[in-house]
Amino acid sequence: MSQLSLLPEEGRFVGRVWRTDSDGPALVAVRAGRVFDITSREAPTMRDLLEREDVVSVVDAAAGEDLGSLSDVVGSGKYRLLAPCDLQAVKACGVTFARSMIERVIEERAAGDPSKADAIRARVGAIIGDSLRNLVPGSAEAAKVKTALVEEGIWSQYLEVGIGPDAEVFTKGQPMSPVGHGAEVGLHPVSKWNNPEPEIVLAVNSKGEVKGAALGNDVNLRDVEGRSALLLGKAKDNNASCAIGPFIRLFDESYTIDDVRSAELVLRVEGEDGFVLDGHSSMKEISRDPLDLVDQTIGRHHQYPDGFMLFLGTLFAPVEDRDAPGQGFTHKIGDRVAISNPSLGTLANTVRLSTECPPWTFGPAALMRNLAARGLI
Repeated sequence: MSQLSLLPEEGRFVGRVWRTDSDGPALVAVRAGRVFDITSREAPTMRDLLEREDVVSVVDAAAGEDLGSLSDVVGSGKYRLLAPCDLQAVKACGVTFARSMIERVIEERAAGDPSKADAIRARVGAIIGDSLRNLVPGSAEAAKVKTALVEEGIWSQYLEVGIGPDAEVFTKGQPMSPVGHGAEVGLHPVSKWNNPEPEIVLAVNSKGEVKGAALGNDVNLRDVEGRSALLLGKAKDNNASCAIGPFIRLFDESYTIDDVRSAELVLRVEGEDGFVLDGHSSMKEISRDPLDLVDQTIGRHHQYPDGFMLFLGTLFAPVEDRDAPGQGFTHKIGDRVAISNPSLGTLANTVRLSTECPPWTFGPAALMRNLAARGLI
């Protein structure tokens, strides 16, 4: 992947880089292909920057320190891209697309065994067909479909959150745990059936205002979650188990929530064994509006004083066989995953075991000590 495809030419992008000379992170803005350190006492963290009502004008007015061209910063040993969030909670929505919802049902019915998936997929597909595609979750029509599925004996907790009134919103990871562009993403060693999940991630402040969006890879351990939904924490929250980046594109006159609603995401997996998988996810097919998902996450029922990053879910659920017939797709160590969108750029990562990825050691306490030592707080 060329660095020219990392970001589009237009748009206001903010992110975070690790500076070896400061032994800590810096907030950066990208302008005309160059990266500027805009860290300040007024906005020492991405959390603080996104709390600003006038975040676009603040970023525009910040002179900053010119760190070099985007390609130089990404390719140098002096800097490395971090996930563009810091103190925000990391939340994710599941089962927000009808087609991928069927795959969740299949995982549950197969109890995590990929060899059973094809037969279950055929049976469930014959019963459901396209009946879920245009349903509005929580509607009277959805309730009728639920009744029919119960009578057929295939009702599932995944269908409940897929077409019922309440969305699935879970904690994907801890604040500061996501990795950024170019880093390794991790698979728990117990998983033998897994895949990437290309998603859009909303950057939401403490007031519930969506300030921008980024790309995300919510690594999915299909066998672990398929064995039991109570293993969701084990399936989702592991070392380096999600990536966000490469930057957050701020909402402005050129990019809004409507662009998120119509976004097309492209995925490519390239294995060291020569295997190539191409996929996509279309936000036009999401069953719940992104702002409804935000409202179900934050409100009088739940506050996030440092804001949150919200994965919106994915349409992508691979069924192609990679090795043995009937076994479907699963990652192999060394897979390179690239997720792209013309408005948000490209997020690329390499797959490792979570036990082999660099351990996560720089958390909120280390960040506060680092900022204090630099006179920023």
